[in-house]
Amino acid sequence: MAMNGNSQKVISPSKLAHIVLRTNNFAKMKWYYETFFGGHSVYANEGMAFITYDDEHHRIALLSNPSLGNNTGSTSGLEHIAFTFDSLEDLCTAYKQRKALGITPGWCVNHGPTTSMYYKDPDGNQIETQFDNFETAEEATAMMQTPAFHENALGADFDPEGFVAESRLVRVLVTSIAKRQDVGPRDLDDLGALREEMNASQTGPTVGTSA
Repeated sequence: MAMNGNSQKVISPSKLAHIVLRTNNFAKMKWYYETFFGGHSVYANEGMAFITYDDEHHRIALLSNPSLGNNTGSTSGLEHIAFTFDSLEDLCTAYKQRKALGITPGWCVNHGPTTSMYYKDPDGNQIETQFDNFETAEEATAMMQTPAFHENALGADFDPEGFVAESRLVRVLVTSIAKRQDVGPRDLDDLGALREEMNASQTGPTVGTSA
């Protein structure tokens, strides 16, 4: 992109700071995001909340608007937001902790570059939690340029219970556990079917409705 009529590249930001979500389901969403990330609200009132899980002042903000319609997923917009864990063990531990609270993923998949678990919040927004399968970004980028990734950019699904058990028993073989299986071609039609399955099957927890 040009700046002031020349070819100078626009300066890139240093980081992605936060996301902001509008909701007609404020109390449940506030509980969900505080619980999901093991975080807390730096500030909250009856209409907004600023939630963090690290040293940033806030990572997720919620704005309440009871007049909003429900999220049907039938319009253009954001597909999902993703968060990375430092280790495969942390990804699996967080899965078990959330499951104990009634929060379970609707889709678990090894994309190749990442091992990922997808959840839906009470409004139907998708959250990806992931572990980087490669030690460097260069290795992940190289994998994404292979014929195998071109044939199947979605990845290979996996059962989270079996995967968590395997990762616990064979922690030293992280590269083996995280290696993507060859399941043949997959495309966006498969993603649409997976999205419909998630919409039909994932109901989420029935607790945590207090503001």
